[in-house]
Amino acid sequence: MNAKSLKPLFLLFALAFLAIVPMGCKKAPPITLACNASAPAVYPGDPLSVSATAGSVDTKKNTNVIYSWSGDGVTGSGTSATVDTSLLAPGSYTAKAEVKEGKKGKEGLKPGQTADCSAGYTVKAFEPPTISCSASPTTIQPGGTSTITSVGVSPQNRPLTYSYSASAGTVTGSGATADYSSAGAPTGAVGINCNVSDDKGHTVSANTTITITAPPPPPPPPHSQSLGTINFSTDKRRPERVDNEAKALLDQVALDMKQQPDAKLVIVGEASADESAKMAKQQAYAAKHKHAKVEDYAAQRAVNTKDYLVTEQGIDASRISVATGSTPGQTAEIYLVPMGATFSNDVSGTTPVDETVVKPQARKPVPHAHHAAKKAAAPAQ
Repeated sequence: MNAKSLKPLFLLFALAFLAIVPMGCKKAPPITLACNASAPAVYPGDPLSVSATAGSVDTKKNTNVIYSWSGDGVTGSGTSATVDTSLLAPGSYTAKAEVKEGKKGKEGLKPGQTADCSAGYTVKAFEPPTISCSASPTTIQPGGTSTITSVGVSPQNRPLTYSYSASAGTVTGSGATADYSSAGAPTGAVGINCNVSDDKGHTVSANTTITITAPPPPPPPPHSQSLGTINFSTDKRRPERVDNEAKALLDQVALDMKQQPDAKLVIVGEASADESAKMAKQQAYAAKHKHAKVEDYAAQRAVNTKDYLVTEQGIDASRISVATGSTPGQTAEIYLVPMGATFSNDVSGTTPVDETVVKPQARKPVPHAHHAAKKAAAPAQ
């Protein structure tokens, strides 16, 4: 069969092929890919993911689609990936994704079967913490203590560590509170430095001040004080007797003693010049005569006054001392001696009375004069 005879057959075959395959068949659109980050900015260590969404994917039965990711800390092989931000320094980063489609093992070999995209994000630097600190109390005396309180805040809730220092004295503690001791520190203002650090190497400080004041001067020592003087000159016949006029003063003295149970009393008796001269003669005579009597008017007044307070007012005898003075007069002066006071420092020139020698005299009334005269006129029996 020659060429001329084959030509009709070729034309017939071509018409049959055109009938099977329509004219103007559309080409499949190329695949597309869009990327997105779960957050635009994170701190190192914060979770972050990126995702890729493909478009115009070929839906033919044998079409296979595969994804791949690249970028610092990016891990994934599907439509999404994770980013390990813990190892990333602050800065701007990009995660890239690529998609390929086609028959298995031949993905991306034809035009339109590959697409890529990228998602940008920022890793922010950790912010440093802040701190404030205070002392309570702010004023102490030498050797005193104070509590230091710090308030540290990390904007990203990083773990915090505290430390302290002082310009004088010592601070003990490494937490949010610490104890300050002023032992060895001079008086004046002391600066306290409060520090806080986070685990990222940030350190900030704050300061507070404690004032160490000089202790107040000790109170002056108490002193003996006079509560009054009893006059014995009104009773000429019994110049050592505690009379009713003296009782008023002694009753008030007894009240003072009861209100101040830790105080003591000193009674200082005095003698007139004539009484002192008389006693001096008696003493000279007694020096030569063993049983001669010596009348010590000053001592007797002091002892009689004490006896009234003890027997009639119930004051403990151990709280009352008696002495004689050197000031001329028929008197007895009453001194209150508070706890801590020393009578001999406050009043000089007194001599303790030996109460084993000088005994108290009873306060008996004087017989009326007419009774005494009647007794003298009565005939002898």
